[in-house]
Amino acid sequence: MGGRYFPLAAGLNEGSRATEGRAAFVFTPSTERGLDLAITDSTANRYTALDPDVRLMLRVRDDDAQAFEELVRRYQQRLIGVLEHLVRGKDVAEDLAQEVFLRVFRARKRYKPGAKFSTWLFTIANNVASNAVRNRARRREVDVSTVMGPQREGNPLEEMVAAASGLMPARQLDKLERAEIVKLAVDALNERQRMALLLAKFEGLSYEEIAQVMQLSPQAVKSLLSRARRNLRDLLQPYMDEGVAPEERETEPSDHGES
Repeated sequence: MGGRYFPLAAGLNEGSRATEGRAAFVFTPSTERGLDLAITDSTANRYTALDPDVRLMLRVRDDDAQAFEELVRRYQQRLIGVLEHLVRGKDVAEDLAQEVFLRVFRARKRYKPGAKFSTWLFTIANNVASNAVRNRARRREVDVSTVMGPQREGNPLEEMVAAASGLMPARQLDKLERAEIVKLAVDALNERQRMALLLAKFEGLSYEEIAQVMQLSPQAVKSLLSRARRNLRDLLQPYMDEGVAPEERETEPSDHGES
């Protein structure tokens, strides 16, 4: 996938041709909430010393095309993976990842490190994904399948397990089948729970870093992750623990009141 999606680095030396043919995007403080807070020199120096990706971004600020290409190489697949869970479609996720890097590129001249580079990047990604979801809700005339991918009927977890395992115990499912079941369960969480869980489990961000990305307090992030893990466990338990079809499992009371 390398250079197919992000040919922007060439623009560091070629001016406006880097974004030729794309809709104009004006980067303002209101566009990316939380990215323009006052950052002290001591904070900037601390993150510059600690984070090699911050140092790469500072080189991008100085119009170093190779540094930008290296950041894309390091984060492209990770970013697409997170976005794919949020918007439920790989093509859409790839397009949104390109927009995220475009925003990074256009913001380079006023970049000042106030967090790890990954935290800053995923703050932008969270805003981009949230905007995409909101636009999808507003534009009812657009076919949902072109924005969010094909819609499933019924319970995709039930369909996956029934097809893949023949209702055999979970230990007989192969690795790919188990991974698909987990992916479907994560996708069944609401948007905020998915984002918090992906940043915590797959990106390794701390409560404080996730709070900065999602514009929440660390305590709110802790509560959000607790609900996400509980809901994920409730979703997976009938399939992964016992290998029993939902209709064969005795119904037990569960707390679905929180999201």
